[in-house]
Amino acid sequence: MTRHAPPSVARARLLLVGLFSLAGFAFASWLARIPTVRDLLDLGTSDLGVLLLVGSVGSLLTVTASGVVLQRLGTRRVLVLSAVVLATALVLLGTGPTVGSRVLLACGIFLNGVAVALGNVAINVESARIERAVGRTIIPQFHAAFSVGAVLGSGTSALASAAGVPVSVQLPATAALVLVWRLASVRGVVLPATAVELAARATPATGEADAAVAPVPVSRARRGARRIGSALGAWREPRTLLVGVVVLAAAFSEGAANNWLSLAVVDGFTTSESVGGAVLGLFVASMTAVRLLGTRLLDRFGRVAVLRASGATSTVGLLTFGFAPSLPLAGVGVVLWGLGAALAVPIGIAAASDDPTRAAGRVAVVSAFASMASLVAPPVLGLAAEHVGARHALVLIVAAMLTSVAVSRTVAPQASGTSGTSGEPETSAEPGASGEPEPSGPSVVLPTPRAAADGTVPTCPQPARPDGAGPERVGSPATGPGVDIADPETAVAGPRSAR
Repeated sequence: MTRHAPPSVARARLLLVGLFSLAGFAFASWLARIPTVRDLLDLGTSDLGVLLLVGSVGSLLTVTASGVVLQRLGTRRVLVLSAVVLATALVLLGTGPTVGSRVLLACGIFLNGVAVALGNVAINVESARIERAVGRTIIPQFHAAFSVGAVLGSGTSALASAAGVPVSVQLPATAALVLVWRLASVRGVVLPATAVELAARATPATGEADAAVAPVPVSRARRGARRIGSALGAWREPRTLLVGVVVLAAAFSEGAANNWLSLAVVDGFTTSESVGGAVLGLFVASMTAVRLLGTRLLDRFGRVAVLRASGATSTVGLLTFGFAPSLPLAGVGVVLWGLGAALAVPIGIAAASDDPTRAAGRVAVVSAFASMASLVAPPVLGLAAEHVGARHALVLIVAAMLTSVAVSRTVAPQASGTSGTSGEPETSAEPGASGEPEPSGPSVVLPTPRAAADGTVPTCPQPARPDGAGPERVGSPATGPGVDIADPETAVAGPRSAR
């Protein structure tokens, strides 16, 4: 029987698709104008490389702390904050080159890295919450929306460049679009906290089973410390770190294709830049198609099997591209590479978000691994390309794919309320399930079932999925509607009735 998501979930899903598309559009709009920026400031290759590295550093520094920020401020505030920072960055990216200031450009690149890292963690956490509410795999579709937005952004920048539109006009206009679109979406894109998430926030640190019987006041400062501890604690979880390795390998693969594939085709087969761009288009198109249509594979075969198949497919594709004697055969390898690269990052994000009460911190950790890949990939592949050529240098990615396959068991679904260390249930859940800020004042006390005749207090375990594949997804009809923490009545008496 097909589930129908409530209108609020359907609306949040649509708005989040738009935000992923917008992120891709803004990202590509800036990257596509780098040649113009380089010419305006008369930058050499090494100068440009150093400036772009500033953005990677900003991204890595931000994503390391983004889990704490998300727990502290909440998803809505983080989305607004990142929109303001991104809009400021885009204005600086357009203004700096126009006035001949490398300092302004460097500030814009740094702020762009900060904004992208902060915003990406927020929308990835929310994508996992919406997936749980829908009750089936949809995270890859959000990432497909990012790819579509990136294609549109590249095309728009190409048209702007051909029409002679200066970066001082295009990028500030993009900034205005980002700010207005995100502010218009932020109210409906964040789902209310579910009963499970709200219960985790209200659970005191003592681990009492029935907070209604023995409520323990928790100060605002103590709740804040627990939020920060939850976010930072993800860095000590072996499972989360191994999921980060999976995401690092995937980001390394995808980033290498974006940065080096076109050049590898041009140099490796002595062909034109347009042909190199077309081959890169093959990679992006195959990856986007799988993200749009391949979600059923995850529902049917599970994350581990799909990740292993993805790694094997990418490996075959990379080896084919690296050693193919002809361009058409190399093109087949690129398609296989794109098919295999499509689902690894969405799988990693989903695995990091299994427990909604710890999703923010864990997604921040795996996102940090992706940022590390953006720092490591350019120098490693660049050094190899100097010795063996760009096409053969890309074969090094096979090592990352094999590593991902080797640790693939770590992405298996984990029951809500288990730690990232041993998988054993923890005595108390951490707050900050959805990334929304907790209300100040006295602790919220949830009603719990009365004691049974034998004096025991019933607990509320995750119900099993009908297919026996693990716990039911939080927010599905089996767990009941979400609870809006903005309304104190909801926290005590349950969901509001229609007014």
